[in-house]
Amino acid sequence: MEPAEPSLPTILREWGRIGCAGFGGPPTHIALFRELCVDRRRWLDAPEFEDAIAACNLLPGPASTQLAIYCAWRLRGAAGALVGGLAFILPGLVLILALAAVFLAGSPPSWIRGAAAGAGAGVAAVAVQAGLALMPASRARARSQLRWLVYAALGGAAAATIGPWLVLVLLGCGIAEVALRSTWSLVALPLFAAPTGGLGALAWVAFKVGALSYGGGFVIVPLMQADAVHRNHWLTNSQFLDAVALGQVTPGPVVHTVAAVGYAAAGVGGGLLAAAIAFSPSFAFVLLGGRSFDTLRRNAHARAFLDGAGPAAIGAILGSAIPLASALGFWWQYVLLGVAAVAVLALRRGVVMTLVGLGAVGAVLAATHVVTIS
Repeated sequence: MEPAEPSLPTILREWGRIGCAGFGGPPTHIALFRELCVDRRRWLDAPEFEDAIAACNLLPGPASTQLAIYCAWRLRGAAGALVGGLAFILPGLVLILALAAVFLAGSPPSWIRGAAAGAGAGVAAVAVQAGLALMPASRARARSQLRWLVYAALGGAAAATIGPWLVLVLLGCGIAEVALRSTWSLVALPLFAAPTGGLGALAWVAFKVGALSYGGGFVIVPLMQADAVHRNHWLTNSQFLDAVALGQVTPGPVVHTVAAVGYAAAGVGGGLLAAAIAFSPSFAFVLLGGRSFDTLRRNAHARAFLDGAGPAAIGAILGSAIPLASALGFWWQYVLLGVAAVAVLALRRGVVMTLVGLGAVGAVLAATHVVTIS
């Protein structure tokens, strides 16, 4: 019989295993933790696990990472949260930094550039698939379908046009829904200028990703694209697509993409800094507020805020497909984008295998000089 309380080495091993095997984003992570903690080891009961999922979905930042940290905290307190959270995050972080060093290098071989261009070509289709997958549950929860559509449209328009300030639209939609459901007066959000250039700018981008984003991992794409490409020039459009593709094909949370952006900005140190800032809020939410998760889940204002920010985030994910598709630089990438759309939207193939397959096609085309990657 398994002990009621697992040891820290057990948490390190099991959470690390999921961090290594967790391809496919939050649905895969949730299924793996449910299988481990509820079905196989019976460390948590099913209602408690479902409540944890609901509470994590009410928080900004990467929900599956917060769930990993919370489950470990629930079993072994603060030490468990730190051990489990890091074990879940670090495998994918190490891998994406290693891949960033290969794919974002100054002059990689042509077949590597072809692989990156091939995988990057499918990212816009993946964004659409991610947004559409979130829509049914969100619309079913909405009190007003009209307001849901308005919030989604605002998020989509913001992602397509004012990416760096998308976070204000997300927060504004959440606050608007709270105000419409309560007697609270709507307080204007303080506006402040984002830092430009250097590590300060990188820290701001990572903070937005980890502490101010709602709606799943892919919403970080429009939050980062304008800052990373147009504002700070850390990456070209094609390199940004490469970074997003790397975040999709590596295990663990999709938020690892921010580490690839950090690598482009300031090398390995920049990647580690960006990851530390992006994931720190998740640890803080659990370590400081884990005991209040049940209260948060039942809080009407918290649910109202998510019912406003959530549709805006879904719209933002869908809207991000526009600048992602616009960033493609070769005619053949649009062909591969069409292939990706058919694969993930019509045939419902897995995202990881689709992007890996497109990368393989791009590598072969470049290596055989059928296409030229300049």
